[in-house]
Parts: sequence; structure tokens; C-alpha cells
Amino acid sequence: MDRQHLLHRKSSLAARYIGSARRVVAAERSGAADAQLGMVLTFVAGAVNAGGFLAVGQYTSHMSGIFSALADNLALGALGLVMAGLGALVLFVAGSACSAILINWGRRRGWSDFFAVPLMLEAALLFGFGLLGSSTRSSPGFTLVAMLLLCFIMGLQNATVTKISGVASARPM
Repeated sequence: MDRQHLLHRKSSLAARYIGSARRVVAAERSGAADAQLGMVLTFVAGAVNAGGFLAVGQYTSHMSGIFSALADNLALGALGLVMAGLGALVLFVAGSACSAILINWGRRRGWSDFFAVPLMLEAALLFGFGLLGSSTRSSPGFTLVAMLLLCFIMGLQNATVTKISGVASARPM
């Protein structure tokens, strides 16, 4: 295969994947696109949760566990851990609010793929988390910053999935 043909194949493959991604995050999706999006988001959530556990020793996807730990630490008088738990809760809610704002912003502008905006932000933040982990893992503040960032990301994804589910359930079957 010559170089020109190879470049054409790569560009058409990239265009196909971009087109597929746009169909998956569009407001009007097929049942197959819903299933594909659900699988991808489930994989990402699991990877973030596992990465968070490996990085900071705690799962960050479920606020119920963080809230339970917050109550335990309050009862034990560990106020530093209580503050960290409150920070995690606040950042999760902030991520959720950010997602809702971004989705509604794209919706008001008439974008057909308005769910892509918070997902792109999530991807950028996950990339930042990877860079943070590779460069500052041994620094004393890494665990707190990483946990707060992951909680924001999980709030972002949680609200995005909730919004997507609301669109999917409002659509006639």
C-alpha cells in the first residue's frame, strides 16, 4: 500500500469514528446507540472508580459511601477527614451542576450533540488526572486533590447519564 492510500484510509477511519461518536451522543439516538453509549459510560465509570481506588485508596463513584465515611469520621472526631468528605460531596454536586449547565447551554444553542460537551470535559479532566498522577503522585497533597477531582468527574458523569436517561425515557419506544 502506498503512503497516499494509507493516509486516505486513516482519515476515512477517523471520520467514521467521529460520525459514530456523534450519533451516540446526539439527542435523537437509536436503541443500539443507547446501548453503545451505556456500555461506554459504564466502562468509563468503572475505570474511574478503579483508578481512584488505586490512586487514593477509596472509591469515588458513590456518594453514599463517602457520606457514610463522613458520618463515621464525625463520630470518631476526625475533623480533617470530615472536611475532606464534605469537599468530596461538594465537588460531586459541583460536577453534577456543571454537567446540567453544559447540557442546557448546548440545548439552548440547538446543538444536536449537546451531551458531547460534558463528556469532552470529562475526557479532558481524566487526562489531567492521569498527568497529575504521573507527575505528582508522591507529593503530600496528591491524595486530596486527586479525590476531589475524581468526585467532580463522577458528578459530571452521573448527571450526564441522568440527563441522557431522561431523554431516552421521554422518547417513544
